[in-house]
Amino acid sequence: MPHSTEASTPAVTITTLDEKLSHADAETPARFLRDHGITSDTLPYWLVNLPRSHWTAECPSFLRDQPEKNIRCLATPDSNYQRQNWGQVQEIIRTNRIDRFQRVPSDLRKYLEYTARIKAEYGSVMRFVVKERLRWGDGNPEDLHPRGGPFEFAEDIRILYNDWPYGIDTDIIHLVVWTKFELPDDPATDDLTGEAREAIQRFVQATFCARVAPEQVVWFKNWKSLKSVHAVEHFHVMLHRPDLTFVREITHGDVPLIERV
Repeated sequence: MPHSTEASTPAVTITTLDEKLSHADAETPARFLRDHGITSDTLPYWLVNLPRSHWTAECPSFLRDQPEKNIRCLATPDSNYQRQNWGQVQEIIRTNRIDRFQRVPSDLRKYLEYTARIKAEYGSVMRFVVKERLRWGDGNPEDLHPRGGPFEFAEDIRILYNDWPYGIDTDIIHLVVWTKFELPDDPATDDLTGEAREAIQRFVQATFCARVAPEQVVWFKNWKSLKSVHAVEHFHVMLHRPDLTFVREITHGDVPLIERV
């Protein structure tokens, strides 16, 4: 990759760009870069989509040691990012290529900063999710003991907005179904067992498809390698243009993160 997390190289790069950016609108660096032919290969990835007034010579700690996919995303101006539409979402899930989901570049940066802050304050994302989002206790493993088997008791299930949804069209609602019980994977495939898949399908059919047309509902469970919260079982549900009254009912009044901060 042409980007570096070393402090020395970016400092030289930024000094050079300072001359080119002397007349730039400090609040719209992405447009200026595009208009003047400055690419993400020239600008360190941690500065893309950031107002000039917030630039730093060194990469923030929460953006260091990122995988190549994240660096490519962070280095993309938001103006160049195209949200995935419903047809693309359906195809990604149909082909089980969920690694193709990604966040809007500036949202990815905010997500990484947010999770770093959560880990520092709570010790882990799991503890925060269990204590503050699911309200299932203090974030200890014993708080996740289910009352019964998969989908047997409502108290073992919680449906909430995804606080950091993927970069999909805004008429798609991205929810997460959290469970106290396990939904086992097949070690040979890193995918759900057939029994677990059938159980989720029955739940989705009964819970969502009664109020949303089946062709407007999709679900998937992240591969283990893609999970951001490993200790709390969950899977994702996406609804295309649902009745928001139904969404409020199914999430028990939960609201997206942007409305809570």
